[in-house]
Amino acid sequence: FSDVLALPIFKQEDSSLPQENETKHPPFQYVMCAATSPAVKLYDETLTYLNQGQSYEIRMLDNRKAGDIPEINGKLVKSIIRVVFHDRRLQYTEHQQLEGWKWNRPGDRLLDLDIPMSVGVIDIKTNPSQLNAVEFLWDPTKCTSAFIQVHCISTEFTPRKHGGEKGVPFRIQVDTFKQTENGEYTDHLHSASCQIKVFKPKGADRKQKTDREKMEKRTAHEKEKYQPSYDTTVLTEMRLEPIIEDAVEHEQKKSSKRTLPADYGDSLAKRGSCSPWPDTPTTFVNNSPTPAPTFTSAQHNTYSVPDSNSSSPNHQGDGTSQGSGDQLHPSATIQETQQWLLKNRFSTYTRLFSNFSGADLLKLTREDLVQICGPADGIRLYNALKSRSVRPRLTIYVCQEPLRSIQLERQDAGNGENSNGAIYVYHAIYLEEMAASEVTRKLALAFNIPLHQINQVYRQGPTGIHILVSDQMVQNFQDESCFLFTTIKAENGEGFHIILK
Repeated sequence: FSDVLALPIFKQEDSSLPQENETKHPPFQYVMCAATSPAVKLYDETLTYLNQGQSYEIRMLDNRKAGDIPEINGKLVKSIIRVVFHDRRLQYTEHQQLEGWKWNRPGDRLLDLDIPMSVGVIDIKTNPSQLNAVEFLWDPTKCTSAFIQVHCISTEFTPRKHGGEKGVPFRIQVDTFKQTENGEYTDHLHSASCQIKVFKPKGADRKQKTDREKMEKRTAHEKEKYQPSYDTTVLTEMRLEPIIEDAVEHEQKKSSKRTLPADYGDSLAKRGSCSPWPDTPTTFVNNSPTPAPTFTSAQHNTYSVPDSNSSSPNHQGDGTSQGSGDQLHPSATIQETQQWLLKNRFSTYTRLFSNFSGADLLKLTREDLVQICGPADGIRLYNALKSRSVRPRLTIYVCQEPLRSIQLERQDAGNGENSNGAIYVYHAIYLEEMAASEVTRKLALAFNIPLHQINQVYRQGPTGIHILVSDQMVQNFQDESCFLFTTIKAENGEGFHIILK
């Protein structure tokens, strides 16, 4: 066999094969700071487990050799990070899958960028019609880190079988572009991706631990068939062996009203991306208005992050307060409505209602809010909008007794029908804690009395005795009882006592 292999024909074929040093050098490298699973076969692609909603760093690295792509020296490049399906079957139905997820999770995004933690990324944009993608500009010569949050979990796209679910894998895909002569970032430079599975919070940690324990139980010979777990995940230039003709046919069927370019198959092959690109790859570039989905903004949300660590960007401006009460008024502007949502612990839905004024929000029915926000938050939001306050446990009415001289004047002038009883004005005191300290505090608040000057609160009993108001006495007050109260100086001359009559 050695003689046969030495024949010239085999030597010629061998020399025609690409050498290792001739392998195309990728211009960029993307490294995600998340450990790979140890339960992956030696020659299989790595698999990384992520927790839902947790921030993971993706380091954007300039991997060019001297002289590579000199046209981007001193310029910015644009990267689009997407979470896409790993399975080709799900890729073909991606639009339907994402629409179903959007219906079940209104107002949420599949992928977000943790802006306060990200470094070196600028002009960050998210498109309401692309819930699984974020884009930004960055300088390859500077340290750049994008922190991503994946909000969809793998089991949300798997039909239930026999009571159990096996989550589908996703891909984190990064596509990078350079600027063209007309100023648009549409000239593709590089694409890379990695395989992930997303679990509910802390589920990824448990899965990683389970895989590690399984590997520890294997023999040394069996362990040789598996690759080790790495602390970080390198996004690799790889292809899932897509059939270009099938991709072209699929796109042609999906877009029967438009004609695909003749070189669509060639361009798809050159991309090296792991998933079909969006139908409108320039959605983030042009400024033409697009139809906005229901309950979302038609405009892009644009943010900027400086080269160094920065604080979280401000929300909408300070704005004008809509009033002293907590009730949302129909006249409230969009900005005031956003502030009301934040104040009443509905920050999760500020993006969902980003275009709603007070009148728009108040028009929604209870059923609408339950469908949009879910049963728990929907009912809570409905009650907050309708100002349905909880009935207090006890209500008492209190009036400050007028001075003796004023009483006598009123009695002298009030023998006729023109007697004015407006001097007896009662304040309603609503009690929730049913405690004596609560009575003292709310009396001071209602009658503008310094709380520190009130020593004790008494109730006048039989024969004029003074009974100390205790928690037990308050709990035995009859609802809607009426009291007159007067004040007397304390024995030590500091402060005074309140006597309820």
